[in-house]
Amino acid sequence: MRWNWQDPDWPSFRFRPNLLADSEGLFLRQCGVVVGTVRHLPNEERLLLVIELISTEALKTSEIEGEVLDRDSVQSSLRRQFGLQGETAGSAPPEQGIAEMFGDLYRRWADPLDDATLFQWHKWLMQGRTGLRTVGDYRKHPEPMQVVSGRIDKPKIHFEAPPSSSVATEMTRFCHWFNATGPTGDTPLPTLARAGLAHLYFECIHPFEDGNGRIGRAVAEKALAQGAGQPSLTALSLLIQRRRNDYYAQLERANKTLDVEPWLNWFASLVLAAQAHTLQGLDFLLANTRLWDRLRGQLNTRQEKALSRLMRAGVDGFVGGLSASKYMALTGAPAATARRDLGHLVELGALRRTGQLKGTRYWLPHGQVATMATSPGSDPIRVPPG
Repeated sequence: MRWNWQDPDWPSFRFRPNLLADSEGLFLRQCGVVVGTVRHLPNEERLLLVIELISTEALKTSEIEGEVLDRDSVQSSLRRQFGLQGETAGSAPPEQGIAEMFGDLYRRWADPLDDATLFQWHKWLMQGRTGLRTVGDYRKHPEPMQVVSGRIDKPKIHFEAPPSSSVATEMTRFCHWFNATGPTGDTPLPTLARAGLAHLYFECIHPFEDGNGRIGRAVAEKALAQGAGQPSLTALSLLIQRRRNDYYAQLERANKTLDVEPWLNWFASLVLAAQAHTLQGLDFLLANTRLWDRLRGQLNTRQEKALSRLMRAGVDGFVGGLSASKYMALTGAPAATARRDLGHLVELGALRRTGQLKGTRYWLPHGQVATMATSPGSDPIRVPPG
């Protein structure tokens, strides 16, 4: 098997310059909508919204690698970075590390990319890790860097990266390419093509002993932000996590050729879907804010707790909807109190009710609505966004 980095023309990726022209135009228009929406919020609300969006990306980029982190801990670390809370007990190392990296990416999106930035990201990501030979530097181990599956005695090699001895040289060339192809560089590329190439190019080199996926996605986010002229706040990792198998299959195919049009088409469609999700999420979060404002002083602590839980479930909704039994489990309320609380929330317009009897479910007025199952009393089926 010959990998793309073994091609004599490496790293001269081949694609038509106008390949993504329509997608590029849509991406930039939607960036303007995102930025305009966020800018019109008061400062503290804007920061809270940014923290919500960043923390989701931090959690999802980790989930892609099989690591499940604590949302509250990630958000606590981000709030400290943005000055929204004083020094408190620190988050666990994995949560603090990913939050530090994403906070840095948000604040310094316009800065050039260099070894020092990548090394710092790697140090943050690997906080608390043991067993790694090299942290905060490119890999140095002599054995091949491979992505392998299957039996130990009969492995399937999905990808092999350049040897460690050539990584420093490859990364010098990569950082130069990244900076030269930016909006203010000598050879600027359209944003979507640059972001897609940056991610693929970085993953082909696979410069670190671990953490390449998370850092490679951050590099793509940096390219998107520079093209937008603002932190893009695009739900890229969230969409990749949902399409994880396809993502790895697309990368595996792209690792074997310098003809990257199929990869760029796939990546551009992913970014646009992620951007649409962000816009939908912004509408959802703004509607949450308006709902809290309208209900101020009208709810008891049980009702506030239940509403807060529904809102944390995000735009995709609380799976299966909120039932009386779930309300009781969330709040500790007895059955009669739960029915009374839920009825009051419906009267206030804080929830809407679907179904009957045991099939009764409650939803945020601005959230996803389930499609009711045909059999009486069965749980509704949540229909996720397209």
